Amino acid sequence: MTSRNSFKTRTEIRAGGQTVQIYSLPALEQAGFSGVSRLPYSMKILLENLLRREDDAFVKADDIKALAEWKAGANVEKEISFMPARVLLQDFTGVPCVVDLAAMRDAMVDLGGNPDRINPLQPVELVIDHSVQVDYFARPDAFSLNAELEFTRNRERYAFLRWGQRAFRNFEVVPPDTGIVHQVNIEHLARVIFAEKVDGKTVAYPDTLFGTDSHTTMVNGLGVVGWGVGGIEAEAAMLGQPSSMLIPQVLGVRLTGALPKGATATDLVLTITELLRKQGVVGKFVEFFGEGLKHLTIADRATLGNMCPEYGATVAIFPIDDMTLDYLRLTGRDESQVQLVEAYARAQGLFRVDGAPDAVYSDTVELALGTVEPSLAGPKRPQDRVSLMNAKAAFQVALPTMQVAPKTAKADVGGARQGVATATGAVAQSGVAVADPALEELDHGAVVIAAITSCTNTSNPSVMIGAGLVAKKAVERGLRRKPWVKSSLAPGSKVVTEYLDAAGLSTYLNQLGFDLVGYGCTTCIGNSGPLPDEVSAVIREKNLVVCSVLSGNRNFEGRIQQDVRANYLASPPLVVAYALAGWITRDLTTEPLGEDAFGKPVYLKDIWPTEQEIQATMQRAVTAEMFKRCYSDVFKGDQRWQQLPVPEGNRYSWDESTYIRKPTFLEGMTMTPPAPIDLAGVRVLALLGDSITTDHISPAGAIKADSPAGKYLIERGVKPSDFNSYGARRGNHEVMVRGTFANTRLRNQLAPGTEGGWTTYQPAGDVMSIYDASVKYHAAGVPLMVIAGKEYGSGSSRDWAAKGTFLLGVKVVIAESFERIHRSNLVNMGVLPLQFKGGQTATSLKLTGTEEYSLLGAGSALKARGDVRVHAKSADGGVREFTVMARVDTPEELVAFRHGGILPYVVRQLVSRT
Repeated sequence: MTSRNSFKTRTEIRAGGQTVQIYSLPALEQAGFSGVSRLPYSMKILLENLLRREDDAFVKADDIKALAEWKAGANVEKEISFMPARVLLQDFTGVPCVVDLAAMRDAMVDLGGNPDRINPLQPVELVIDHSVQVDYFARPDAFSLNAELEFTRNRERYAFLRWGQRAFRNFEVVPPDTGIVHQVNIEHLARVIFAEKVDGKTVAYPDTLFGTDSHTTMVNGLGVVGWGVGGIEAEAAMLGQPSSMLIPQVLGVRLTGALPKGATATDLVLTITELLRKQGVVGKFVEFFGEGLKHLTIADRATLGNMCPEYGATVAIFPIDDMTLDYLRLTGRDESQVQLVEAYARAQGLFRVDGAPDAVYSDTVELALGTVEPSLAGPKRPQDRVSLMNAKAAFQVALPTMQVAPKTAKADVGGARQGVATATGAVAQSGVAVADPALEELDHGAVVIAAITSCTNTSNPSVMIGAGLVAKKAVERGLRRKPWVKSSLAPGSKVVTEYLDAAGLSTYLNQLGFDLVGYGCTTCIGNSGPLPDEVSAVIREKNLVVCSVLSGNRNFEGRIQQDVRANYLASPPLVVAYALAGWITRDLTTEPLGEDAFGKPVYLKDIWPTEQEIQATMQRAVTAEMFKRCYSDVFKGDQRWQQLPVPEGNRYSWDESTYIRKPTFLEGMTMTPPAPIDLAGVRVLALLGDSITTDHISPAGAIKADSPAGKYLIERGVKPSDFNSYGARRGNHEVMVRGTFANTRLRNQLAPGTEGGWTTYQPAGDVMSIYDASVKYHAAGVPLMVIAGKEYGSGSSRDWAAKGTFLLGVKVVIAESFERIHRSNLVNMGVLPLQFKGGQTATSLKLTGTEEYSLLGAGSALKARGDVRVHAKSADGGVREFTVMARVDTPEELVAFRHGGILPYVVRQLVSRT
């Protein structure tokens, strides 16, 4: 970390009872950069990162100068280098990261290098939180039963992670059934300010991070700059490779006033998501400021940071202030650490105080908190906010767009069950009556899933206690959830259970079916488990558009549950309310939720708690001792975790596991990358529309028995009941490539009239699965491409959306626009992202996807953000030509791309240094 210190900024301060060195931003200002003190908070963090890492290689004095002289409104095309202080993983993305690291050790040996060079050079923490599934619900033992199933299904994966914990330095694993990665991060892992010994001196610097989940931005609420990256970019950071980025634009969001009565932090974040998605913040930093901040708790701020990917920004940051210090104390951090945070932040001009001059931003927008109203978002996207009073009408408007002909609505029962053996078993798991006559009432708009889930809201005591109070008042009025509703409670940490118990609210949630089902992401990532068979049978028989209501951050098509087409995000109290009502077609602002024991209607307003009730309950029930107790031995795990068999050695012994396989990305690589060439004879594998998310691309959720992935597993002796999910099998590339572009809601215009992973093989015209077509194209030596519309790759930062694309043989993706993370992932896998220019689209160019394509300028002449000429030859001999822009955005990205991606690039670099 030794810096050249060209601007003489290294100095000392007293902090947390010790003397620490810092790279002083005020000293830089005194050196002649007069605007440093008015830089946005996030830009100051980036600037400190450059000062501390100046080495005249990755970071030059000119880079520091360019950032220090950053001006509002200036669109500076200046590339800088950023190195986070740590890396944060969850298990769905973390397992393939560790798989890749293990494979890189083998590649190092093959090229004559030292395998121990493949080792994290900075703290890496992985939280196992994506593997628990809601099989059992609405019963007291649901948590223990789901946890047992989780260990049974994932034993091989967990043993592999325990090997990684022993084999790699600087790598820690938080075992299953502890909490959600982002909540564990803000409650325990986040340092806010690091203090590290360097050359005998203690150096203090900001906590920054890359996370392999796009919702890493939740930690922005604590004043920590961090964002989601693909697993491959995270691996490079682990190995000491800085990330190249353009100096971002920073949008300031001025918050004024306070939230009105009845509005929650969830309503606020849905409003912000709608506002900023319309504003257009993709690739930008967002920074919240204004007097309204003093009315937002850290949990509220974390909620806004969490949904940053839903409005498309890179970060959504809040500054450090007194509320940050109070939160650190509440969550059990050492007092010396709190003092370090305060002293460092004040010394660097990073501490927010009332009345201080505002930072200067690229642009600003304003939101009066008093205008926020109770809201939901859906039925397909997080930015599609609807007010609670309009939710009923909005569903009716959207209904025709969600209905499909019965012949395309079929689903494989065995695959969808994900480990549920019998029809009666599925119902018995919930305690719901097997043949409840009320199920005959099911119609469009029925709420069949009501889930309090996801880090977005379960980190926020105000909305969780609000849900408990709604449950208490409902039970006291004699209300019950509707029998077709699958209800669940999956908190983000064990602390939530403790304070709900302490407040006496757990018993009421349990009586409404919101028993604890697990500590993990569950419904928000598609681990909602099967619906009771009787419910599922009615849905399929009537071809119904039914709904989920969840307190999460993602509601994309096909994500939540295969039988559920309409998905709505809502606050935890509203999740409880919709479980009681049972219908999205009931206006909760004017229609009753149900009747009490005397036949009197009960309305939402009758059971909605006041802000005073919520605050009084929080003050009584939430204590620092709870956090200290729950996190006292967070890496230890229970007996099942400790007794897992762990392989020996610093290189992994690959076996025939259907969970963990040695990937093919590095097979046959040489020290010299292949010469780049232009592409010819390219065929289109998929022609897609707007808003194709990584949920549409990356395998997720259930594995159907008749799918290519299902057939692969059956051929290897795996029963459909043991398939587990795609997410759990991300360590096996053979499963994942077969599930890429296989989402049940994908509509490929090359296979009109179908829904799912289908395409038409060219030029023969045969309709087949995308995977089978890719195999035929590969055998014929045909390179492939994908054509899409706007916002291609929005959604979670799933590395498999890029890895699977690469393994299918796709060399190029042409789209109208890309989401930031997926674009980067494509480049890092050696897949070329190209963007239509001048308002052109596939439609305006009359492209059908049946053409044969050639690309000129995509080989040795390729430049960062340079032009590529495309020739599309139709079957009738006609040719259309158009120019696209290469979305390889920086010179450093171009170097990695020419190596075939970041993994071979890093291996070649490390071998050359051995």
